[in-house]
Amino acid sequence: MKSKSLAITFLSVVAFAVGCNQEPTTSQQIDKVKSETATAAQDMKDYTFAQRAEFVAKMQGQLDALNKDLDQLSAKIESSSDAVKAEAKPKLQALRDQTAELNKQLDNAKDATESTWDSAKDGFKKAYESSKDGFNQARQWVSDKIAP
Repeated sequence: MKSKSLAITFLSVVAFAVGCNQEPTTSQQIDKVKSETATAAQDMKDYTFAQRAEFVAKMQGQLDALNKDLDQLSAKIESSSDAVKAEAKPKLQALRDQTAELNKQLDNAKDATESTWDSAKDGFKKAYESSKDGFNQARQWVSDKIAP
């Protein structure tokens, strides 16, 4: 009987000790929360970067289309009279400058961090809209000056 109660006491102490070890200490809880927070932040960061990559790829396509438009406008102007070429030269340069700014904004978006992402994205969108407007005006000017 004595060994039975000693065994029960021993098992109770072991169970209590194991039970206490299962309960994390405050520092373990803090470490766990830090780890979970870091994981969640990393997941958001990955998602943001995934979004960024999709955005950059899509906008690179838009930029390529604008460059193609610029090449087509330049070709139309080159086949026109010297007077039209002279008048178009500053307009084409302005479009090239806008395209260069757009490239710069796209680079900013590519290099953006999580904290600068919204700013970089908005900067590109504004530059793109400005470029798109400039191209539309240039197309209209070319169609007014040069017969199709």
